[in-house]
Amino acid sequence: MKNIENFYLDFCRVQLDKDGVLSAFEPVYSSNFNFAYDVVDEIARYEPERRAMVWCNVEGEERTFTFGEMKTLSDKAANLFLSQGIRKGDRVLLILKRHYQFWIAILALHKIGAIVIPGTHLLTAKDFLYRFQAADISSVVCTGEGEVTQFIEKAQEKYSGITSRFIARGEREGWISFDKALEQSSPELVRQDTMAEDTMLLYFTSGTTGQPKMVCHDFTYPLGHIITAKYWHNIPADGLHLTVSETGWGKAMWGKLYGQWILGATVFVYDFDKFVPGDLLKIIEKYKVTSFCAPPTIYRFLVKEGMEGYDLSSIKYATTAGEALNPEIFRQFKEATGLEIMEAFGQTETTVLLGNYVGTRPRTGALGRPSPLYHVDLVDDNDQPVPQGEVGEIVVRTPEGKKPVGMFKGYYDGPERTAEVWYNSVYHTGDTAWRDEDDYYWYVGRKDDVFKSSGYRIGPFEIESVMLEHPAVLECAITAAPDPVRGTVVKATVVLTKNYQPSQELVKELQDYVKHQTAPYKYPRIVEFVSELPKTISGKIRRVVIREETEKAMKKEQSR
Repeated sequence: MKNIENFYLDFCRVQLDKDGVLSAFEPVYSSNFNFAYDVVDEIARYEPERRAMVWCNVEGEERTFTFGEMKTLSDKAANLFLSQGIRKGDRVLLILKRHYQFWIAILALHKIGAIVIPGTHLLTAKDFLYRFQAADISSVVCTGEGEVTQFIEKAQEKYSGITSRFIARGEREGWISFDKALEQSSPELVRQDTMAEDTMLLYFTSGTTGQPKMVCHDFTYPLGHIITAKYWHNIPADGLHLTVSETGWGKAMWGKLYGQWILGATVFVYDFDKFVPGDLLKIIEKYKVTSFCAPPTIYRFLVKEGMEGYDLSSIKYATTAGEALNPEIFRQFKEATGLEIMEAFGQTETTVLLGNYVGTRPRTGALGRPSPLYHVDLVDDNDQPVPQGEVGEIVVRTPEGKKPVGMFKGYYDGPERTAEVWYNSVYHTGDTAWRDEDDYYWYVGRKDDVFKSSGYRIGPFEIESVMLEHPAVLECAITAAPDPVRGTVVKATVVLTKNYQPSQELVKELQDYVKHQTAPYKYPRIVEFVSELPKTISGKIRRVVIREETEKAMKKEQSR
């Protein structure tokens, strides 16, 4: 009988240092490795009653799925998709929010060898049309909730390539009911022929400028997330793990599927649309979630809106990634829970590149140390390494152009787009940081967001972190603003917490606060209060929009 608690060791060789911290990691896999067959189905073979997922939604529905059920349901879904003509290499769009049907569908598509394209329910008809055309999408599986089906149908007026459409949690004329058809489908599936280097997953990134890029991952990608789940999330095999992410984002693959199930752990899914801090805290308390991961925005709201009165003692480990988390949020979360948030850094194109791993003592505000899976470095504009303490771009060195397991194959839309960021055997992340004497990396900002004012180099993250310490500030974006004397000055665009109102007195208070907390030249000479910050569809602040709007406003003022 296989010990599922050590099952992950079938897929990697690891080495820990004297302090028990991961120091070496080598993936092990066959030439036809397929996560759905070789992980989910194998666990189902040895422990069919092992709990795989606990799902609930805001309406109060609850379901628990075992690995045995996931195998059977995904086999039935695979046969359903095959019966509708979906084959290996076909591009299939999944818009399934946090519905449990997502896990069934993605496993089934992995078994077929189709290329899965997750997407968010926030997409409009224009977004769907772009994705349909750019990725040559032939099938769609989507939620019956909201306006998703209408937007898809609108996009189809200009795109004729969709050959099959499935609707989950609803019915609609012209669509196949995924739930009903699944019940009638055969559970007998013959293993399909897939190879480890085949493209398995395609993500449209939500860049802060331009059209999204199409990130391609092969079937080895899940193995890179062993580090995510085991050595960063610190999930035991009997753990109940919650990562807050809709399935349309890459974060869902980090925390709601691959690494967690390779460990044999249980994924917890709370199916909601609108984030309400109190509701999430109640759910954590009710189901006794044991490990928790969320993007910085979620932590900021939990801390700023208040965590008092909730029993969160079941949580033994907390992590964050997506963008850098400000030190003040670390401090306040620890005061409320006693837990130190373990930060990590990566991209849609990678798994964890930098992290505060299990066994290390986190340095508040640091992204962490390089993963042993990647050769991470900091370089200048000439791709030369920068000295300790100097700011450089975070890159991944790929000797002879060979990618590590977990890293993307390239962009779907051609080698030219890939070559813009991956050349001379170096992949450029576009993010900047500096490195301390212990090899911890400290975030500065996106390369395009760093600017100079009065000759000083300024990264937005440091000033944003200071401003977020003030109780009036819920969210903040620091950008450059044109100035006739200094050339460029610091501007703060601020969303206030619910107990504060905009005023000139508050502007002065915030400016003085920054002056006393950091170098005076960094204080924002311009403070603008707004109801919300411009963001990408995935929630990242679009500083470029703020810069453009500021420049337009100043030009208009000067022309008067």
